[in-house]
Amino acid sequence: MAGKRNPWGKGQGGRDPDQEGAVPPRGEDPSPPRGPRNPWLPGGGNEERPRRSASIEDIFKNRGPEGPRRAGGPGGPNFRLPNLPGGRGLFPLVIGGILLVWLGVSMVHQVGPKEQATVTTLGKYSNTLRPGLNFTLPWPVQSVDVTDVTSIRSERIPGSATEKLILTGDQNLVDLSYLIRWNIKDLTQYRFQLAEPDETVREVGEAAMRASVAEHELDRVLSGAGRADIEASVLERMQAILDAYRSGIAVQGVEIEKTDPPERVVEAFKDVSAAQQDAETDVNRARAYAQQLRARAEGDAAAFDRIYAEYRLAPEVTRRRLYYETMESVLADTDKTIVETQGVTPYLPLPEVNRRRQQQPQTTTVPAQPSGEQ
Repeated sequence: MAGKRNPWGKGQGGRDPDQEGAVPPRGEDPSPPRGPRNPWLPGGGNEERPRRSASIEDIFKNRGPEGPRRAGGPGGPNFRLPNLPGGRGLFPLVIGGILLVWLGVSMVHQVGPKEQATVTTLGKYSNTLRPGLNFTLPWPVQSVDVTDVTSIRSERIPGSATEKLILTGDQNLVDLSYLIRWNIKDLTQYRFQLAEPDETVREVGEAAMRASVAEHELDRVLSGAGRADIEASVLERMQAILDAYRSGIAVQGVEIEKTDPPERVVEAFKDVSAAQQDAETDVNRARAYAQQLRARAEGDAAAFDRIYAEYRLAPEVTRRRLYYETMESVLADTDKTIVETQGVTPYLPLPEVNRRRQQQPQTTTVPAQPSGEQ
């Protein structure tokens, strides 16, 4: 142990046991050297403060001038609330205030004008609170659940951007998306009759939509009139099923937002639609032409009826007039004229004569003046 210092500092009398009998070097203070201090002593073992025992009991004591001192501020863990005049403690009043606040929060309930609330006593339905100020027993004896029963809720099917293919009555598929609007008409049934009422609305809506679309052909599903019929049918089916479930839900409306062919056959469907439109255009054109012919025939029939009435009055005159009119209409577009009367050239090239006459230059004839005139 020679040459080593005592890790616990100097011994009694302020001297290091290991340094006893050693001669201090020349020029140094012969006073006892200050070696390592005891880390367990207050102040690191400085001589300015009194040293004390290093026992484990004294280490964890923090003594002041007035005796043992406790951590945590004045009074330490045994801190007490100040007393009221008369020696009564303040703690019962604090507990009473907290209890009153808890009773006020759990017993007084303000229900809004669009809301209703269900009250359960020990987990069993008790009654329904109407809009206004209501009072119940404190929690956990009675629990209150406030719900908005007036606002319209909506369910969009399908909820994501995926396809919703439904089979039509003519064995075609249609990608259909729609919106269901509903609200609560009986809060008690809504809260306690169905486990998941929102999911029930979605499933009932899908079933009703598939059943209604299956009753119509694809062309009617894509048309506006067909959509209106399907929406009315879906609403009626949904309400009947939800009433049978005693769900307490009222369906306010069903709106079809999109009816398209499946994405994989959309190009072929466009071609079919274009061909159908062309066919419909041709049919409309044929119908218009038929109506024109019919109108013309009806007009000719009416004219014939009038002529027949005149013929009955003067048959010979009417017959000859009809003959002349017919021949005029027939010969009006011919270049040849044949006359069968005696003494007349049977063929008259009248068009050729007219053509030559038009080709001859027009000349102006000036009359000659008599020689005697000046």
